[in-house]
Amino acid sequence: MGEPGVRGRLFGTDGVRGVAGQDLTARLAMDLGVAAAAVLSHGASSHGASTATTGGASSGTGGASTGTGSASGARPGHAVAVVGRDPRASGEFLEAAVVAGLASAGLDVLRLGVLPTPGVAYLTGALNADFGVVISASHNPARDNGIKFFGRGGVKLPDAVEDEIEAQLGQASHDTGFGRVSDASATHELYLEHLLSTLPGEPGQALAGLRVVADCAHGAAYLVAPEALRRAGAEVITIGAEPDGQNINAGCGSTHLDPLAEAVVAHGADAGVAYDGDADRCLAVDADGQILDGDQILALLATELKDAGKLAGDAVVVTVMSNQGFHVAMREAGIRVIETPVGDRYVSQAMRDGGYVLGGEQSGHIIAGEHAATGDGILTSLQLLAAVNHRGLPVAAAAKLMRKYPQVLLNVPGDASQLGPEVTAAVTRAQVTLGGNGRVLVRPSGTEPIIRLMVQASDAVLAEQVIGRLAAEVRLALVGG
Repeated sequence: MGEPGVRGRLFGTDGVRGVAGQDLTARLAMDLGVAAAAVLSHGASSHGASTATTGGASSGTGGASTGTGSASGARPGHAVAVVGRDPRASGEFLEAAVVAGLASAGLDVLRLGVLPTPGVAYLTGALNADFGVVISASHNPARDNGIKFFGRGGVKLPDAVEDEIEAQLGQASHDTGFGRVSDASATHELYLEHLLSTLPGEPGQALAGLRVVADCAHGAAYLVAPEALRRAGAEVITIGAEPDGQNINAGCGSTHLDPLAEAVVAHGADAGVAYDGDADRCLAVDADGQILDGDQILALLATELKDAGKLAGDAVVVTVMSNQGFHVAMREAGIRVIETPVGDRYVSQAMRDGGYVLGGEQSGHIIAGEHAATGDGILTSLQLLAAVNHRGLPVAAAAKLMRKYPQVLLNVPGDASQLGPEVTAAVTRAQVTLGGNGRVLVRPSGTEPIIRLMVQASDAVLAEQVIGRLAAEVRLALVGG
């Protein structure tokens, strides 16, 4: 699938994705396992050393006292990988292929089974594995699947390391032995205990008195999320918690919030939380079914951390897609906003580089760096609900911490490389029209040949007018190019 080492041909913005059995075949999955073993295995001598620390990801309950050898059957002195997946039907054969590739290259493999992506990331650190593998296509439909890797400690890989894995594809393994494969599903309890350990005070009382509807998207969170919310003290009503391998994200979860909103109102719940297929993101609704996006959740969490004196640098990291209202709210709260390109991996990198403890995306990918190395939807929902419960506020009141500016998104088919200075000038004119009270963004899609346009303004009509003119300029530039 492209020349080795060429970015964007195999690894995309979140691992390798495609239609299972067509783009993402068993052969490719096995080859990726072999290649990852060559690049990410740090050798037997590193295994059994003290657990790497990445924020709070690899610390917490179970991380220090439970090594892979005693917990899950991995052999001392052997490199180890953990492998987890979401419940897509294709995940079964892809998991088998990845595990075969890893074991054939000499790694011991701990099979975690169906577990949220952030759970795999956490256990990569807590079990002191050399790296982790997740088989999931996140919020994509069931026909798609994907493979992504976490480095030691559960961190996402830099582009350069993914390039190394791609360059290694097709190279013969130099390991003369083979690894062993063990079932490690019992370690899910370590992840649950870790989630609860992040709550203030007595964990079993943090959500006491709240009635919560949880939409698990028929995905990887269908067991862990309701259990975590219940153990935290909430009364939990679940929807989207009956995966059959084909219904993941189908009209439910964080990309389809209407069923959650309806269920919250019907059950008289205080709030609803929705995860995507691999539960690395979370969105919410209030008691009236009104949506809280990632910016609104971040605004509450950032304010809560600042009030507690725990917001490092009094700063929060977001992408260029964040709402202008978020920037205004943070400025008023005395919190700096650090911007990155679109993608939670860039948020994560900026957090590590700057020593920041909170960041995320409008889509609901939120990284609580004190507790996790990657976005964790279940962790986000626990922190959100604990914050409103602690403040004695309804979720609707928390949402009003920031005023959402009207936002208009538009996709223009075409190759962004054809855009020249005339589009840059059009963006400048649009910004002048908004008078510093809005945001304009033109960027290429990372997954398909389209150009994404975004305009935010204090007035919805103005936003529509500005994006209409901007889209016309982009189309004209494409024709001229």
